[in-house]
Amino acid sequence: MNYTKADAKEAARRSFKGLWAATTTPFDGEGRMDLDALAGDVGHLVDDLEIDGIFCTGVMSEFWALSGEERTRQVEAVVSLTRGHCPVIAHTGHHSITETVALTRQAEAAGAEFAVVIRPYYPSGDEEGIFDFYSALCRDTDIGVWIFDTSYAGPPLSLELVDRLADLETICGIKVGHPQAHYLDVLARVGDRILACSPNEGEWLANMREHGQTVFMSSAAPYLYQTATWRPMRDYTQAALSGDVEKAAEIAATLEPVRAVAERWLHGRWNRDRVNPLPMLKAWASLLGMSGGPVRPPLRSATPADVDALAADLEASGLLA
Repeated sequence: MNYTKADAKEAARRSFKGLWAATTTPFDGEGRMDLDALAGDVGHLVDDLEIDGIFCTGVMSEFWALSGEERTRQVEAVVSLTRGHCPVIAHTGHHSITETVALTRQAEAAGAEFAVVIRPYYPSGDEEGIFDFYSALCRDTDIGVWIFDTSYAGPPLSLELVDRLADLETICGIKVGHPQAHYLDVLARVGDRILACSPNEGEWLANMREHGQTVFMSSAAPYLYQTATWRPMRDYTQAALSGDVEKAAEIAATLEPVRAVAERWLHGRWNRDRVNPLPMLKAWASLLGMSGGPVRPPLRSATPADVDALAADLEASGLLA
């Protein structure tokens, strides 16, 4: 962390550009966290895909299934693997505010540049309780904090609450994992004070072009939709951020077959059936040469039949060619 507490908001505007990928947690055959496999994944992100930043220990990392010690070791490992190449934001949210503060301090000590904290979802406090949660976190830590408002945790935070939270000293951004209309409402309400980010790749080009979004964060799309030899997300992101919107649109259109596969197997399953897509997400990553692997209970790993069907869809899309 190379900024003061009072400078967190400005530091975030300097730091968050381009594509930030959300990593998964590899587990070995005994169910233990596999840091060697994680090193391979991070190497692919940094060297092959040239990711601009890494988001670790979040939803994609099965944070609910990790012990506090495992979360801290994973942040330390990711920071060590990426130092000098790209910044790291660590998810440090927990049901307990004392544990959230401890995990956030540990992430800062490990060298993470920022922290991101899921909005409290169990028990479901009222808006004053949620405000008190983030207020206590900002009071007792120094690192810049992003709010993680996701449909996994319940309905969107109200615009009135987001407005109040944006004035807390170290709140520097909000990831809005809800429909585009709500994201635009949040952006209009607080975008002059903190960063707002939508993780929907299908809206990423429009958000850059029409709404000034500069960072795509907290998503697996940067490594699920690309390979070492075909990097359309990186290419259209660079084109759009440099002002060549026509070129960006041409490149972005090539991802339509891949988006259709994601709609079937990933976010579409969550939106339609409330089925957590993480097992299939890890299966997809493994088909592209990343660690993938099993998930921890209560999730169940993808069945061989589903993996075969996914592989056929990805091959038909051209991604595995």
